Amino acid sequence: MRPGQKGRIVRISVERADRRRIMAMGVIKGEQVEVERKAPLGDPIEVKIKGYHLSIRGEDAENILVDPE
Repeated sequence: MRPGQKGRIVRISVERADRRRIMAMGVIKGEQVEVERKAPLGDPIEVKIKGYHLSIRGEDAENILVDPE
């Protein structure tokens, strides 16, 4: 997704330990997410979810399936 785009989280496809860490940050199936900006080299990515800003590694972001709105 590009900065400014919004979408809904459909699936989180990561290992069990990483899934807990990601879900603890508020990244949960069904939540709306908006891409705020990306670092110059694409990693990390800043998103807005549940009213707060979250920087997430590109490696983790690749495993989160989002349905763009």
